[in-house]
Amino acid sequence: MYVGNLEAAAFGWLDKYGFAVAATGRSADHRSVTLRQGPIRLVLTEPTSDRHPGATYLQTHGDGVADIALRTPDVAAAFEAALQGGATAVREPTKGGQGPVTATIGGFGDVVHTLVRSGEAPDAGQGGDLLLGIDHFAVCLTAGDLGPTVAFYERALGFRQIFEEHIVVGAQAMNSTVVQSASGAVTLTLIEPDTSADPGQIDDFLKEHHGPGIQHVAFSSADAVRAVRTLSRRGVEFLKTPDAYYNMLGDRITLQTHTLDDLRSTNVLADSDHGGQLFQIFTASTHPRHTIFFEIIERQGAGTFGSANIKALYEAVELERTGQSELGAARR
Repeated sequence: MYVGNLEAAAFGWLDKYGFAVAATGRSADHRSVTLRQGPIRLVLTEPTSDRHPGATYLQTHGDGVADIALRTPDVAAAFEAALQGGATAVREPTKGGQGPVTATIGGFGDVVHTLVRSGEAPDAGQGGDLLLGIDHFAVCLTAGDLGPTVAFYERALGFRQIFEEHIVVGAQAMNSTVVQSASGAVTLTLIEPDTSADPGQIDDFLKEHHGPGIQHVAFSSADAVRAVRTLSRRGVEFLKTPDAYYNMLGDRITLQTHTLDDLRSTNVLADSDHGGQLFQIFTASTHPRHTIFFEIIERQGAGTFGSANIKALYEAVELERTGQSELGAARR
């Protein structure tokens, strides 16, 4: 992630999310800190000169995810295969004692992928105290770019499609395709606005972010309710869920691992598919442009991404709005 203030950005992850400092770095044009929680690595970089690419990124987008690093046992082979599949070379493979250690290719918008040789940054344990790993990245794309972007990840990096849907929320709509690496370790939820519907949140992101980018990063958790309670005590703010959502939840799902009261008290959402259930919640965005936020997700067998929650939340908000309007009319 490129950040404008390294100390402030790092402190939030350390103090609120429970990350630890794994390494620091400095050069003539940047300062960086690597944060760790279980297998998760966040590299925060603050450019200190206009020569660094982060300077242009920050001017255009503000703080945000600029590089999703991908591990591979053979950087040179992966780099060449990506170029043959249509990727753009950003940085040629670097030399290491046993072959290239890193190389970088273009991804979408101003987001790149650094290919990292497996074993350069070994995982520590099976997970962190609260966050077990990165479940997925949600990517907002310009209308018309979804198909070409999916094809790019299939050709250049050997990803495969695992899910697609058309989501309608009131008068708004969007198209979504989920692609995943062959190992299953990297998942991208690619989203574009449906231009035949009214403008919505994807259009807002593209306008404020000034182009395609990462809308949110989803962190997996073994217990979303516990994670939310802990993170809330540490100062993380989460989106609120209307009571009407929980009043209707029992008609959609028979809960198995959390009680309705637990979900209501923490604002955690619930969904299910043929594989099982999932529980999720989104943080309130602290970005000045409101262009990036984070998700806590607990999977109990479910393999999808909670899209039914979008519709359920919309209906719940409408129900509360209608109820409040009726109450106001009665009072008048």
